[in-house]
Amino acid sequence: MVTTTTEVDILQEAFDFSEVITSSEIFHKYILAKHALEKDEEAQGMIKEFNVLKEKYDEVQRFGKYHPDFTTVSKEVRERKRFMDTYTTIANFKKAENELNDLLVEVSGIIANAVSPHIKVPTGNPFFDQSSCSGGCGSGGSCGCG
Repeated sequence: MVTTTTEVDILQEAFDFSEVITSSEIFHKYILAKHALEKDEEAQGMIKEFNVLKEKYDEVQRFGKYHPDFTTVSKEVRERKRFMDTYTTIANFKKAENELNDLLVEVSGIIANAVSPHIKVPTGNPFFDQSSCSGGCGSGGSCGCG
């Protein structure tokens, strides 16, 4: 692979830009929330318990409603998830994580649109994606995806 001066310049600009993001207030909030979560022994215990429960849930889901523990395990997972989502340290981390993700998605969108308005940027949530392609390319009619 041959690397040109332009590619090196672009990579250097990307590296410099990443330093701007990692020095932002949003990133610092994320790091603080992450450290707080890592130090919270109760939260770590809850996460470990949830991961064990999630394995049981995945096993139950393989058989669906025909598994004898389907209702019990499904209910237990939902209740545990709800409890964890309201636990302060976990909730603060998730909020900071979402804010950082939103920033990165917005930056990715700006960069992609600067190159071409037809570049799609995955946001991780297709329900909220802003796209010129309302019905999908296979929906019949004209598609604005280009």
